Amino acid sequence: MYEVNNLCTNCKLCLEVCPTYRATGEILYSPIQRLITASQIENGIQPSEQMVESILNCPKCMQCELVCPEGIKITQVIHETRKKLVECNVLPLPKQKTIIQGILAKGNAVNGDPVSRLDWLPEKMPTNESDTLLFLGCLPSYMVKEAATSTYLVLKKLGIDFMILNDEGCCGTYIYESGQTDVAGEFFIKNVERFKSLGLKKLLVPCMGCYKCFKFAYPELLGRVDFVVQHVLNPIVDVLSKNPTLLKIIDQRLTFQDSCRMSRGDGITEEPRQLLKLCGVEIVEPEHKEIDAVCCGAGGGIRSLYRDLSTNIASTLLNSLPADDIVSVCPFCVFNLSYTASKANMNKNIIYFTTALLRSLS
Repeated sequence: MYEVNNLCTNCKLCLEVCPTYRATGEILYSPIQRLITASQIENGIQPSEQMVESILNCPKCMQCELVCPEGIKITQVIHETRKKLVECNVLPLPKQKTIIQGILAKGNAVNGDPVSRLDWLPEKMPTNESDTLLFLGCLPSYMVKEAATSTYLVLKKLGIDFMILNDEGCCGTYIYESGQTDVAGEFFIKNVERFKSLGLKKLLVPCMGCYKCFKFAYPELLGRVDFVVQHVLNPIVDVLSKNPTLLKIIDQRLTFQDSCRMSRGDGITEEPRQLLKLCGVEIVEPEHKEIDAVCCGAGGGIRSLYRDLSTNIASTLLNSLPADDIVSVCPFCVFNLSYTASKANMNKNIIYFTTALLRSLS
């Protein structure tokens, strides 16, 4: 697997964009050294604590892959190395074990009380059945509740068919990202069997972590799955692009923040901007945007293990965003950027995109 390291020409282009290297100045936390570390681990060298950290603190933002002239899939190497560390009983770390145990016991990755999962719901639990499930995810359900509420209301106002579950559970992305693919596979199977029993044919997800997991990790571990996965952005764009008069013009100046998984991961950059422009807002673009956007520092499981590093990366991004009001399509970006802005007393207000849309629909 790690013969790709031989392709690296040490051109150092990745150092200019890697968020962990830029935040720390440590070459160990750079794509170049991670490839070397991965090769050493594959060849049986006992990894040091720092080597393990270098593999775990990669946010898998894909910025290095964007500039790599050799086309090395560094995030794939990182994932395979995490799996190898699990095989060698180096991983999971205690903190990872705690989170995974919480997922298995409580059905979420944030230690939320399942009894309160629907506290975000603005009305009585609907009883309608549908073959389309709005799968909210852990962050919107427990930590970024405005994303859950506004997404639910926007879909309902637009007449988009969906149902929700009282006991939704977790997609399992944290288990997968930790390298425990055997545990993740078993977890995925249980979700797939449940979806099948409910007759579900489509999942609508507001969370980019859930989106990536359902769309890519599930087929990787299980083969073909019998449901389609869409980010909630897609059906919303479909309806409003054909019916822009549903939106009233709002006077607001904001910056749209491109999430790594939607921009570089899925090539979607224009659609959310299109929606915001239909609302009449003035979009103030940062220097680095779309597929060149700066990482928020939360992905790949690093925020749970290296919070200070994660917030340092988020601070860099926040300082580069020109408007005080910021809109994102990723609840994890909203959470990490909001947390960082609050801790640093920054005058930044970060909201989920359906919150902005709801203001225009009301």
